[in-house]
Amino acid sequence: MPTTSARLLRLLSLLQTHRDWSGAELAGRLDVTTRTVRRDVERLRALGYPVHASAGLAGYRLGAGTDLPPLLLDDEEAVAVAVSLRVAAGGTVEGIAETSVRALAKLEQVLPSRLRHRVRALGSMTVPLADGGPTVAPETLTALAAACRDHEGLRFDYRAHDGTTTRRRADPHRLVSSGRRWYLVAYDTDRADWRTFRVDRITLRTPGGPRFTPRTPPATDLSAYTSRGLSTSPYRHRARITVHAPAVDVADRMSPGAATVEPLTARTCRLTCGSDSLDELALWVGLLGVPFEIHEPTELVDHVRELTERLGGSVRRST
Repeated sequence: MPTTSARLLRLLSLLQTHRDWSGAELAGRLDVTTRTVRRDVERLRALGYPVHASAGLAGYRLGAGTDLPPLLLDDEEAVAVAVSLRVAAGGTVEGIAETSVRALAKLEQVLPSRLRHRVRALGSMTVPLADGGPTVAPETLTALAAACRDHEGLRFDYRAHDGTTTRRRADPHRLVSSGRRWYLVAYDTDRADWRTFRVDRITLRTPGGPRFTPRTPPATDLSAYTSRGLSTSPYRHRARITVHAPAVDVADRMSPGAATVEPLTARTCRLTCGSDSLDELALWVGLLGVPFEIHEPTELVDHVRELTERLGGSVRRST
């Protein structure tokens, strides 16, 4: 049997990874009796950890206290947190840069040298690209993340692409980051369907709503699901194009929300994208610099043909 201190650390680690634990579940994980679990919980409380107890199967929960107790992080978690703080220090979360720098300084001070070297090496070899895009209030992100974790419904005002605002009710599932923007994948209860919401357009009304039973998500790969929705659904024109180049080469030239790329053969792929402007679509795909065929929409086919004749005529007049 592990020592009491080792067992307490293991118990704390379990409480940090799950919202509710029954005494029997914890006893089974620790290979001790439920009576030992109760004693260890009391020891954690004496150390300042707010472990709440409730009747029934969900017996123990690590809650919020008046002071922030120490957190347990393994090596990979510590590196992930440090790298995330570095990104946040120059990222798209409004007002969080200074706070991130302070938190990073505290974390690096206690990191073992082997981990500190990994974090600093990554930081010294990384140059952030200024974006200038919309920012997100950190309290909005944390409220959405908590609602996803705790399966709590949301009510919020949502500003659409055209500026109109609607009141929405949704059961949140996951947050997705494209590196430039944050998106919420949620089940819209009024429309009875899955939706993707841009977080910078969300104004929360009643976070911490009623609990709901999680649904099967709309896709296993939520990143690809979000990318598909962002690349076509908000736009007036949706294009489907065969590109004569390997999918990996084309995908490397696309941002996650700009288009979806699916391999057809080793040297061809299908490109799906959208825009409110046929001119923008025509020029955008033309600048890929490789042969392509447009399958839809027919308006884009006609527009590219007209644009080709117009450009060719201007070249002839110039010679």
